[in-house]
Amino acid sequence: MTISSTVRIEAIEPVMVQVPKGWFWMGCEIGRDDEKPLHRVWVDAFELAAYQVTNEEYACFLAAMSFPQPLCWNDPNFNHPKMPVVAISWHEAFSYCEWLKYVTSKPYRLPSEAEWERAARGDVEGCLYPWGDTPPELVPDYARRWKSGPEPVGLYPPNTFGLYNLGDNVHEWCFDWYDAGYYGYSPERNPQGPTNAIRRASRGGSWRHHIKVTRTAARSSIPPEFKYADYGFRVARHSIT
Repeated sequence: MTISSTVRIEAIEPVMVQVPKGWFWMGCEIGRDDEKPLHRVWVDAFELAAYQVTNEEYACFLAAMSFPQPLCWNDPNFNHPKMPVVAISWHEAFSYCEWLKYVTSKPYRLPSEAEWERAARGDVEGCLYPWGDTPPELVPDYARRWKSGPEPVGLYPPNTFGLYNLGDNVHEWCFDWYDAGYYGYSPERNPQGPTNAIRRASRGGSWRHHIKVTRTAARSSIPPEFKYADYGFRVARHSIT
């Protein structure tokens, strides 16, 4: 990564939450075919950002790297400083992590699908959603949220690990390539996805969907160059504590 030594580099470091190592049940037997089979997975301890990367944070990256502004950057439905940045490709999310790693000397990266699901479950096994099994339509203020875009991050309580908006607001890019049949052959320890494919994996719900909150086990994917107004990301890093 090339950054001019004459440019003053500033970054807003994310609030990171420790996710402990452990086994968990990944997938869902009553979900879509790509969520099966339900299988036991070990994930090493890691840290995940408490919040999705915001416009305020991403603006530092744009200033430092002279990247083009996202498509929705000046749209009032998307440009609140505390809203998650949207309409960026997987490649741009990856580049942001590389930049943040460079300027902080900390190992930031995108989370794997297994890490994301482990974090979203919050050490509670078998529940459909990060908060339990209560249908999304019954969560607080559901009927008046996400009318024309995402909401600022962290407005409502976090899950048991202290992570906000897991399952709602915007889809979150993961590091992995996506394979619908991956669970049939994935390793049981720290799976990283297939070695190559056409689409990159993503997790979580979207303000744009009819049902605004996605089940914890639900998987999604799009080609890595696509840029949608309901796609954002959050960062992870290897545990440094």
